Amino acid sequence: MAQILGTSLKAIHSYEQGWRTIPHHVERQLLFILSRMDPEKQDVKKCWDIIDCPDERRENCPAWEFNCGDMCWFINGTICSGKPLKDWKTKIALCKSCRVFNHFFDQE
Repeated sequence: MAQILGTSLKAIHSYEQGWRTIPHHVERQLLFILSRMDPEKQDVKKCWDIIDCPDERRENCPAWEFNCGDMCWFINGTICSGKPLKDWKTKIALCKSCRVFNHFFDQE
């Protein structure tokens, strides 16, 4: 796990024990890896279809531009809330309540 995430084994232990907060770049990488593990979850609708995104918002969104509406939670600068979210902490908090994100990370 440490090698895949580009961090030390000691850091992984610290995250697991709650001694250190997982850095945003490590969390993002981990979520990406986890999202690719279940082949049955790879066929998901695009975010703009799920949330019925208006054309004017869609056309300014990087998820639309790069045709990665199933990975909108991974892409910085998406405008799901009507404006680009400037930092990962704010963005992932919004994403965690979204059906696109939860398709990959549901607890059931």
